[in-house]
Amino acid sequence: MGLRESPYSSRFLGALNSGARAALFPSYWLLNQLLALQTTTAEKRQWHKRCPTFALWTVAKGLLLLPAFLLSLPFSLVAFLFWLPLQAARRPFAYQHTPERAPSGGEECPLLEGQGHTFSFLSGNVCLLPEGLAKFSNLGRSQWRAKHIGQILARAATGHRHCSRNGSGGPNGYGATGASPPRPCQRPLSTTIEMELDGEGDGAGEGRLWEVTARFPPQADFVCLQEVFDLRASASLCRSLGPIYPHILYDVGSYGLAGRAGLKVFNSGLFLASRHPILAVQYHCYPNGKGEDAFAAKGLLSVQVQLGSSHGQRIVGYLNCTHMHAPEADAQVRCDQMTLGLMWAQQFQDASTQPGDIVAFDIYCGDLNFDNCSEGDELEQSHDIFSVYTDPCRVGPREDKPWVIGTLMAYLEIYEEPVSTPESMKRTLEQPDGRRKFLAGPVLADGRPDPSATGCEGRRLDYIMYREHPGSLDLRTAVEKVSFITHLATCSDHLPFGLRLHVAPAAHMDEA
Repeated sequence: MGLRESPYSSRFLGALNSGARAALFPSYWLLNQLLALQTTTAEKRQWHKRCPTFALWTVAKGLLLLPAFLLSLPFSLVAFLFWLPLQAARRPFAYQHTPERAPSGGEECPLLEGQGHTFSFLSGNVCLLPEGLAKFSNLGRSQWRAKHIGQILARAATGHRHCSRNGSGGPNGYGATGASPPRPCQRPLSTTIEMELDGEGDGAGEGRLWEVTARFPPQADFVCLQEVFDLRASASLCRSLGPIYPHILYDVGSYGLAGRAGLKVFNSGLFLASRHPILAVQYHCYPNGKGEDAFAAKGLLSVQVQLGSSHGQRIVGYLNCTHMHAPEADAQVRCDQMTLGLMWAQQFQDASTQPGDIVAFDIYCGDLNFDNCSEGDELEQSHDIFSVYTDPCRVGPREDKPWVIGTLMAYLEIYEEPVSTPESMKRTLEQPDGRRKFLAGPVLADGRPDPSATGCEGRRLDYIMYREHPGSLDLRTAVEKVSFITHLATCSDHLPFGLRLHVAPAAHMDEA
């Protein structure tokens, strides 16, 4: 049996859910329009110049929308009571499979031979909430941004990369196929990789293996996005990325009454696109959300992908994607979520691994909502997760490598000219003064800004970490590139983060 695309086991249940959502939509739309009456800093600047009476028009529009919203509530309440029990029958994700035009056959994967293979990962918080909520982060035009982000990622995914994408194995239980046929990496692995990432090799271009880049790295194998809460935005991303990424998980999360986690009216916001066939999926909802986060089904999405085969053994990879609790003052909530995440990730691997499987990589990524420089995040900085997974940007608690910059923007500044285009943002963030002005600064334990902090290059909330599985024929992993990406200037309040890993047999690593 393949992985079905609908989160419902029958068309009838899916149709009932669609009908309930349609009945709820008028109230949802009206409330969204009311919240969207607030203006972003860009809109204020624009409308004050073009329409001096804009404030009066906003009040008049609100006076029209509010009665309509109130009138829609009784009907929506009935629809909600019909929608709620349906969620108990819903699988916590939807799946899109786009058949490839030229599927690969059952060829062996040369990961265990020669120079090994390179895998590329992208992670980013794109703030694709309903527009009224996105404006609390100074971002509007959610549908336009979703289309634009999808187009940017699709163009990058078809670009050239000097180390080619890896081949995947043959037919699997989902009827999906792998990526394009394997080609060897043209760049020999070198022991200078770790030296350069530690800041000792500080050359330019290909010689420097960390970068602030105005373009997404080309041909990423996996894309993990956070805050894709809006379902229309999610559908737009699926349309854009489907032709390049045959396997997409979206609308991830539990709705309705999610056990100890309580009532959830938003999904997790997680969105994962893969070039490689998905073998197994598991999602867990964090049970300890508080405040505004309690209504979103934030959790951990764990995925097993098939990368190929070798002499009858499956070569697989694991991705664990998450978005953790946001309010700065709730450090213990995040620590508990990391503890649960580690346990769930291991349980998933124990359950989905078959005898003889070769594990090429094990990734833990997403928006963890704490940094490695703030005094207020000391509890999270010492969590056991950093003894299990390797963070390529980190030296230890409260100490990042010297080239690391923050990934959270100062949200009220995102439309300012120095950061208004990918190129200008890249130039700005390469300068210490630019980072201090346009990146969010460190925080105290209660969430207030820390004016006394020094030596912090902004809050790095977005992570891609990895760990090796020594039992998998003694494969070894080396970091080839770490990327801080400015391509989404004015489209998000986060910088996407990229990681390129080279996986090869230990014998080859020793020879290099």
